[in-house]
Amino acid sequence: MSNNVLLNNVDHRDLRVDTRHGVGLGDEVMYAPTFPDEFRNVQAHYPIVFHRDASGGFHPLALLGLQEGTNLFLEGERWDASYIPLSVQRQPFLIGISGGERVIHVDLDHPRVRSGAGEALFLDFGGNTEFLERIKSVLSALHDGILATPAFIEALLRHQLLESFVLDVQLDDGSHNRLAGFHTIDEARLQALDGAALERLARDGHLLPVYMVLASLSRFRDLIERTNRRRAAGR
Repeated sequence: MSNNVLLNNVDHRDLRVDTRHGVGLGDEVMYAPTFPDEFRNVQAHYPIVFHRDASGGFHPLALLGLQEGTNLFLEGERWDASYIPLSVQRQPFLIGISGGERVIHVDLDHPRVRSGAGEALFLDFGGNTEFLERIKSVLSALHDGILATPAFIEALLRHQLLESFVLDVQLDDGSHNRLAGFHTIDEARLQALDGAALERLARDGHLLPVYMVLASLSRFRDLIERTNRRRAAGR
């Protein structure tokens, strides 16, 4: 359960946030939501896939593991990648709108929230710390990215560029792993688009993110190698 409240420098003056990484801090997740403007950074480390929700809408995700509840980039208290998706970085904060202005909420029941140890949010006289200013920037980028995502998805659907896929993997120990329930870019359909369609995708800023998704698929090899290393180490 979440306990989201509006952040303020009176009630939360002594609030601290644990910025380490670990299973007990909410990081043991198979994927993280992402958005087109983040694809360039994400594709360097994680496969980008699309998940279809119960209402039929598609959402882009950075894949962190091959099984539910497994984050292959967690190494104790360390995240083994130079880029962490913004939807992970923002924890335990959320952005909201009040009176037309963006405001920050905090989940008081999140395992990162504590008192006494961790990153402070407010200075002694009430101003924001550098940490909170960085969080504000992360939340703002996330908010803008989420608002822009539906237009990108609509463009993919208009050109029928999304296709479901199944990834069957035989690991080094002989076990089998199947990844299903996700979609990716239909590369054959992309290549078959005429010049006018490609020009429109480029003009609307959608073509580059499409190619970032395709480039990210090479990162599946890394997920498989990480899974093999964990199995070999008995984890």
